Amino acid sequence: MTYPFRDTLLPVFALALLASNVYAAPKAPISPTSARADVTELATGLENPWSLAFLPDNGGALITERSGQLRLWQPDGGLSQPLKGVPRVWVAGQAGLWDVRLSPDFSKNRRVYLTFAQPGEKGEPHAALGYGTLSADNQSLEDFHVIFVQQPALSSGINLGGRIAFDAKGNIFMSTGDNNQRINAQHLNQLQGKILRLTPEGGVPQDNPFVKDKSAKPEVWTYGNRNPQSLAINPWTGALWEAEHGPRGGDEVNLPQPGKNYGWPLATFGINYSGQPIPEAKGTTLAGAVDPIYYWEVSPALSGMAFYNADRFPQWKHSLFIGALAGESLIRLTVDGDKVTGEERLLTDRKERIREVQTGPDGFVYVLTDEKDGKLLKVSPQQ
Repeated sequence: MTYPFRDTLLPVFALALLASNVYAAPKAPISPTSARADVTELATGLENPWSLAFLPDNGGALITERSGQLRLWQPDGGLSQPLKGVPRVWVAGQAGLWDVRLSPDFSKNRRVYLTFAQPGEKGEPHAALGYGTLSADNQSLEDFHVIFVQQPALSSGINLGGRIAFDAKGNIFMSTGDNNQRINAQHLNQLQGKILRLTPEGGVPQDNPFVKDKSAKPEVWTYGNRNPQSLAINPWTGALWEAEHGPRGGDEVNLPQPGKNYGWPLATFGINYSGQPIPEAKGTTLAGAVDPIYYWEVSPALSGMAFYNADRFPQWKHSLFIGALAGESLIRLTVDGDKVTGEERLLTDRKERIREVQTGPDGFVYVLTDEKDGKLLKVSPQQ
């Protein structure tokens, strides 16, 4: 589901709500600057592409399409036909085939992980995680295993999360959205609105923060997250970073720490799509909860995130790139430790929804546009 007013300025009455007794006036984020970039279109005709994972040894990149296809793009061969062995997915709204990531031990096991909306026995959707083995000819996923299924079933195809990232131990962080059941993000016995941490086989790591709490789901790593659409490991610190959609305003960047509460829906810098306050909200901050390290008063609708740690373009060193859907741009944040020190918007002239961003092994930045005729783009600073 898209919200056309998310890429417009908040109306005056909405800003008045933010400044009311319910919503304390927030400190304004950094004013973004604009920059030009050189762009090369590498592939077109992708159906709402969602995620991108580069194979080693210049083997190209696996690309998911939300409608349920997994394809291989190769520099000298273009887009492949859909790979065989991909699980059946439930497609509606934001639901479908989501993230693709290679196992940290891919060179040994050729394991490819996918997140997706899995149809249940009665046709109901469940957020799921699984893996298969990429065949030697790169044409299929063999012996696909579903290793985690979110319970209960999703109520709709909105606010679903679905991103994954690997920690240094090979465990898997997986994001789940609140599924528009806002207060469940605060309930530790529910999986909505969380970041989960799982073993490579879908089990529960015994050092998870709530393993010994019988009133909590042991998979939970953090809670109070609305719709985490971006996960990435900071290459300089090893820490997990997360970015999520707010409602109307209030998209944010967080550094998820084990067992911590990130506030939603009790604390938010946004309001409802109707222009009214979030009913459960107490303000922009919440005692005992962790504030975002960066936020937006007007939602870019964040999706896909990657740190830039390559040598090809020194001017982009220590940057964090995030795709913007409603904002129709590629956001570059400059990072100093755990702080965001600047914001730049790229690709604003193209007017395309950016779903995914990854740093390629060649040092270029690669993005996917979220369209029925989606594109794979290669981006570099304008020369």
